[in-house]
Formats: sequence, structure tokens, C-alpha cells
Amino acid sequence: MDQTLKLFSLRGRRALITGSGRGIGLALARGLAGAGASIVINDRNEQKAADVAARLCEEGHDAGFAVFDVTDREQVVSAIERVERDAGAIDILINNAGIQRRAPLESFDEGDWSELLRVNLDGVFQVSQAVARHMLARGRGKIINIGSVQSELARPGIAPYAATKGAIRMLTKGMCAEWARHGIQANAIAPGYFETDLNRALVDDPAFSEWLCKRTPAGRWGRVEELCGAAVFLASAASDFVNGQTLFVDGGLTSVV
Repeated sequence: MDQTLKLFSLRGRRALITGSGRGIGLALARGLAGAGASIVINDRNEQKAADVAARLCEEGHDAGFAVFDVTDREQVVSAIERVERDAGAIDILINNAGIQRRAPLESFDEGDWSELLRVNLDGVFQVSQAVARHMLARGRGKIINIGSVQSELARPGIAPYAATKGAIRMLTKGMCAEWARHGIQANAIAPGYFETDLNRALVDDPAFSEWLCKRTPAGRWGRVEELCGAAVFLASAASDFVNGQTLFVDGGLTSVV
């Protein structure tokens, strides 16, 4: 293999992807597995996590699973310790688990606000902290946080979601500031509008889809597999001097007015 291509190989590395039972998380799991990584699928539902891991194994990949809710600190710590003990070191962490809630800001439900913060922000903090403690001891590791174009742009009806994704961008910078000297690279991927269950209401709205395709230079919705190249890059040795950055994969949406 060419030396440059070797930089992108993930052979011998283990990756934990939160919320990887479906959607973007599952696509990223497949992408990293294709680059040679061993995969740890995460979901709150044990049967779903086990089924997805089994499917990846049937496809010729090395995959296991860890069941935990990112908002439950005790579950998180226990599951991470179990993976490290029984499967081996977590070399790559992708914080993908997230939720969306839509409503006008003036009438946004306080419970929905709290739930967004718990999943989209507290969950990233808790899982990253639990995994980073092991990475720090080893002096190496890759953390990839999944942000959004809403890490940079706001839109009516999702201000609280945008607030959580803006916070992810700054938390990523904070991880760099704290952990870069210890051999950890922390970066974020900010997807644009992709056809996922999270965006189903928008995908099914002809008026929104028309607006989005006109607004996006690429002229279309993104496909989840188009996030894999960015993830492999940030998970691999090719990005060893890249830290604290947010890579927008959005068809040019944030580059134009």
C-alpha cells in the first residue's frame, strides 16, 4: 500500500460510535469498518445494538456492541470500563447520539429544552470524559463530535437545537485546549441537510426540499455515506496535526449567502 494511503488505514484501531443503531451513526460505523477499524455499536436498545453488530460481522467486519444511554452517567462509565476490559482500547470515539425538537422559541417546552441539553450536550461530555481518561493514560486517541450546520447557522423553530450544536463546536475546541498535549485529537464534523430519520419531517416537506436544494450550492440533500470520508480522515493518522476544528460537510451551504 502507498505510504500516503496507509495514513488513512484504521487497521488495529477500535472505534465506538454512539447512537449507531441507525442513520448517520450506522453509516459512520460502516465507513470506519471499511477502513479497517473494529467497531463498537452503541444503542439504548440491546436487541437493536446486537442485531446491527451481527449484521456488520456478516458483512465481514469486526464488530461488537455496548448498551448504554448517553444521558445516564453510571451506565456510560460502566459500559466504557467493560469495553476497555473485555474488548480492548477505544482508540476512536464518535459522539453521534443526538435528538431534535421543533417549536417556536417563545413556546418551546422546558422539558424538551432539558432533554436536548441532556442528550446533545451532556451526553457528549459524559462519554468523552469516560473514554478520554483511558486515552490520556495511553497518550493517544481520536474524538470526533457530530455537530451540524446549526453549529454556525440558526433557523426558526430549532433555536434550542442550534444552541446545543453551537456548544458542541466550542466543547470540541475546549477538548483540544485540554487534551492536545496528551496526544488526543478532538475535532467535529458538521453535517448539512442529510436524508435521515431526524430530518424526516423536512424531507417529506416539498416546499422545504425545494428551498434547500436552491439554497445549497450542490443542489440536493446529502447522502449519509458522504460523511464517511471526513470521519475516516479525522479518525486516522492523516489528521494527527488537525485539532479543535469543525469540518462542515454541507454541499457548500455555509459558504454562500
